Amino acid sequence: MEIHWRRFEKFILHVGCHFVRKKGDHRIYWREGLTRPVVFPEERAIRDMIIATNLRTLGMDRREFLDILRNL
Repeated sequence: MEIHWRRFEKFILHVGCHFVRKKGDHRIYWREGLTRPVVFPEERAIRDMIIATNLRTLGMDRREFLDILRNL
């Protein structure tokens, strides 16, 4: 599965993260309770591996992600 970075950003903001900074082409987000920031590139299509890594950081599974994404 691949999605556009702007759509993934909408998801990240929806789950309570806020934009912290940008380094190169990578956007960095944070929210209370995370052990590390959520990081993804401004690429047309974000690859599945990057999505899966960030879902682990958020403590979410793929099903939750898809349910939220469907409702955005």
